[in-house]
Amino acid sequence: MSLAGPIAIVTGASRGAGRGIAVALGRHGCTVYVTGRSEQAGDAGVPGTIHATAEAVTAAGGKGVPVRVDHADDAQVKALFDQVRAEQGRLDILVNNACAIHDQLTAPGHFWQKPLAIGDMINVGVRSGFVAGWHAAPMMVEQGKGLIVFTSAPGSVHYVFGPAYGAHKAGVDKMAADMAVDLREADVAALSIWMGSLATERLLAMIAAEPAKYGHLADSLETPEFTGQVIWALFNDPDIMTLSGQTVIGAEMGRRYGVTDRDGKVPLSVRDTLEIAPRVSYPHVIR
Repeated sequence: MSLAGPIAIVTGASRGAGRGIAVALGRHGCTVYVTGRSEQAGDAGVPGTIHATAEAVTAAGGKGVPVRVDHADDAQVKALFDQVRAEQGRLDILVNNACAIHDQLTAPGHFWQKPLAIGDMINVGVRSGFVAGWHAAPMMVEQGKGLIVFTSAPGSVHYVFGPAYGAHKAGVDKMAADMAVDLREADVAALSIWMGSLATERLLAMIAAEPAKYGHLADSLETPEFTGQVIWALFNDPDIMTLSGQTVIGAEMGRRYGVTDRDGKVPLSVRDTLEIAPRVSYPHVIR
């Protein structure tokens, strides 16, 4: 059993938000299991592999452990959690970030004019988060501590790219709320974080390809590492259970904990810029 720093799993961490979160946790000495399908350059349409991310986690001061996992395959997910239990004996942080994003998601047109495979993000995105949480919960309940995070965005409450994208974001927000109800008695927290527009490989390519459409985002981008720093602050908050079940805005959590982005920048909250806020989950419970 490992006696090292906190043990984390970050799903979908070959690139983008997942990579940034994993590296940020590595800076705080975490052992991070980096999951995804990309093992070699060219495995996906955008750069990034689980091995490169794991190396970056280790270089940052943690320990990166790459594990190839197709989060559409329940057997592979089970094997991941079995591996973590066998090697570490515990799990402190689970970041559900994996999502099957189709290249045509952002293409012009209505949802029925795009490939049906766009809906895969409801499978690898919502269902996959449930499966990972299902495996993580027993370990965290045994410990009496843990944090399950879903990465999300304001598209859960306004139209972005069509119904599949919106259903994914709304679904993970609601899943965090309901997991929190079941986990509360064990002092295990679950929450969803709205990230801002991220300076990921995918979005930077979109801005370069269509500056008239996306160029306005360039000055307000958050780095993917910012969300990882917020997650670390949340994990170390002794009052984390007061936030469990909520959908929080990453920029606001940054202000709460004094977390800044690159060059000391404080990201803006969509609550201020767009007058958008997460939906509220009511306390009524039916079992």
